[in-house]
Amino acid sequence: MNINEQVKYLMQGADFGDASIADNMAAELRERLIESEKTGKPLRVYCGYDPTSTDLHLGHTVTMRKLRQFQELGHQVLFVIGTYTSMIGDPSDKDKLRPHLSEEKVMENAQTYAEQAFRILDPERTQVLYNDQWLRNLTMTDFIGLASNFTVQQFLTRDNFHKRWDKNEPIYLHEFFYAIMQGYDAYHLDADVQVGGSDQLFNIMTASRKIMSSLDKKPNIGIILGILPGTDGEVRMSKSLGNHIPLNTNAADMYGKVMSIPDKAMPVYAELATEWTPEQLAHFKAGLADSSLHPRDAKMQLALGITTVFYGAEEAADAQKQFVLTFQKGDIPEEMPEYHPGADETLIDIMVGQKMAASRSEARRLIDQMGVKVDGVTVSDPNSTLKPECVLQVGRRKFLRIR
Repeated sequence: MNINEQVKYLMQGADFGDASIADNMAAELRERLIESEKTGKPLRVYCGYDPTSTDLHLGHTVTMRKLRQFQELGHQVLFVIGTYTSMIGDPSDKDKLRPHLSEEKVMENAQTYAEQAFRILDPERTQVLYNDQWLRNLTMTDFIGLASNFTVQQFLTRDNFHKRWDKNEPIYLHEFFYAIMQGYDAYHLDADVQVGGSDQLFNIMTASRKIMSSLDKKPNIGIILGILPGTDGEVRMSKSLGNHIPLNTNAADMYGKVMSIPDKAMPVYAELATEWTPEQLAHFKAGLADSSLHPRDAKMQLALGITTVFYGAEEAADAQKQFVLTFQKGDIPEEMPEYHPGADETLIDIMVGQKMAASRSEARRLIDQMGVKVDGVTVSDPNSTLKPECVLQVGRRKFLRIR
């Protein structure tokens, strides 16, 4: 790719909420790429991940895939695990105080992050770092100097803090520290580029760039990406909401979960979760817009593309074949028992009550072993409720139509 093609490729999916900011970042990125090409020195590209749980999901991989794109062009990725920042908790996407995590819990969660990330990232061009290694060494004098770059008003204009202020709900002083520490991460790492979701706009575009400038370093370039909605197509993907697509799963499960998303979510999934080029993405979106691409066929393309990223072409193709055999060619039996659940009945209640499992413990075991599906999609929450007109499958032979 020439420089202009590289800029277009690397800015794909960027969402600054302001066209002028997007233009400025693209211009700065072009200059930095030209400089890198002249000197032969790869760019240092940073993104941080707070280990608030042990599992990563597809939403986390939006930024990882952007890091991988930089690696494809020869640049160095700094994969930072927020072993210090996660003990505060990023308030950026929350309208209430995050719970505190102990240092022991943070380190336990962090152990799995790099392993899962290397399903996308090139280990040869990835440096895994833990930010407690430098943040815990900041003195009070250091921190006062960093904090002097910001006003309280800047923080209170942030949407999440503003909502809590209007509701007269508490805003704790330590929550302001998160953006400052993230800005110091960028300075300490001497990062050329910082990647993050749109909830990180203030942390990256204000805190990081301001701190780097105040400490006489060229401010890093922010690449702000859209947020991937969950399988409900409405709110951001989250394990706690049960609308996530986990990385620690299998090809068939990932394919099926992508097939379960609503049609309206397809364009954003295509933009943020595939490895398609700008031209392929434009063709896909145009097909959806003019109806030349049937939604079912489009979703199959999408599910195949996403699953291929994590499991390779062969396993992804097998997953598609299995899905087609089961749900398009009538591998589900035409005749099966039907059940009208009560309003409060959960998945585990139905499994035990309809004798699809001998006991609640067996039902939980089957769910944990990914042996329970609803409309072909593996379910993981025993307390979830089932939507009407779906098919519950337990193992290979037990089916129940939910009315």
